Amino acid sequence: MTLTRRALLRGTAAATLGLAGLGAAGCSGLAPGRDASGSLDFWNLFGGGDGVRMNQMLDVFRAANPGIDLSAVTLTWGNPYYTKLALATLGDKPPDVAVAHLTRMKTLVTSDLLEELRPADLARHGITADKFTARAWQAGLVDGRAYAIPIDTHPFVMFYNTDVCEKAGLLDASGALTPLDTPEKFTDAMRRAKEASGGYGGVVSINNDTATPWRIFQSLYGQLGGETLADEGRRVVLDDAKASQVLTFLQSLTSSGLFPAGIDYQGAVATFANGQAGFYFQGEWEISTFQTAKMPFSMTLFPNLYGGSRYAVQADSHTLVIPRQPGQDQDQIDRSLLLIRSMLDQSKTWAEGGHVPTWLPFRDSPEYQAMTPQSNYAAAADGAVYDPDGWYSGSGSNFEIVTGSAIATVLAGQQSPADALAQMHRQLRNLSTTASPI
Repeated sequence: MTLTRRALLRGTAAATLGLAGLGAAGCSGLAPGRDASGSLDFWNLFGGGDGVRMNQMLDVFRAANPGIDLSAVTLTWGNPYYTKLALATLGDKPPDVAVAHLTRMKTLVTSDLLEELRPADLARHGITADKFTARAWQAGLVDGRAYAIPIDTHPFVMFYNTDVCEKAGLLDASGALTPLDTPEKFTDAMRRAKEASGGYGGVVSINNDTATPWRIFQSLYGQLGGETLADEGRRVVLDDAKASQVLTFLQSLTSSGLFPAGIDYQGAVATFANGQAGFYFQGEWEISTFQTAKMPFSMTLFPNLYGGSRYAVQADSHTLVIPRQPGQDQDQIDRSLLLIRSMLDQSKTWAEGGHVPTWLPFRDSPEYQAMTPQSNYAAAADGAVYDPDGWYSGSGSNFEIVTGSAIATVLAGQQSPADALAQMHRQLRNLSTTASPI
């Protein structure tokens, strides 16, 4: 009998889970046929402010459903999380509901690890496609079928110090930031902010950070219509001309001293929080950091330097999925969907942390429109550029590590755009010809 990779992984997963229970962190075998007052296991990867808000939302669910024993487990963000989720599912001991980035979810689907979310089941809980942001919903479909419910879009955005920008003459009469919709306008604004702050015009983390360099590159590269992978990651289609244009522009920001050329994630946060830079570029989740610092700031869309009438920005979405497991009955599915619907109904709590809600009943409400600065960049959800399909792609993946590492060397002045592109091509080709481990 031929031993397949899947069979080997399933056997290994079963043994690992049976002996260690994934650290005994709450992943337990689930008996089929449980009644409506049964239990739910929920896995997530949220830390910091997101983790606090998610726990608040889970407590609301518990209070509303005292008959359901909800066990929640938080695991390490990135590849470790998805490895454990895949192994748990292969070992027939997955959670009932789990968080998955939209860009990682499709690999779980192609590996047959997720339940299809049938329209009739969703409709029974008032969950229908027309109640979601179209971009996030459509991007999450696989062969026209839903396997995940997007609860947000989290785009790359621009933070700005309102005091510095006012001093630099970058605010209009209403106090809003003037448009920075060309490379020339953007560079001029960074020069003026640098003079006004006495430090830097803008700041983006570079050292020991692969995700952020990828995000700022992809935002600009996406505005040019550039693509990186095709055929579910089996072909590398990086456009050298467009990529070189973006990398050359980004390098000009650090080589001119408008941005620091060597700074890590926490250093970038501190530089902006201390008023030493007029602008900060990162995911919107850092909103809580600057609110806590009580500094004068606001947020808006990442500038549309190359897109013209077509806006694009790097983004991902957190989704909720139901992993496959043996003996999964209708009551179990409904309990899982009850939790998912509760998360959607608490979109305000989630949006307070900066994420753009995909649940239109809240996103289109006056209550959300009044939330500032969160609603300032809500349009980013419509222009979201998700990481390309591929088993090695998505948030926190090998793809982001490979691309982000090369881009970081350009920002740091350690490598030319041409050399960085050669590095990306070489390493992405290696990944593209490697079979999925699942």
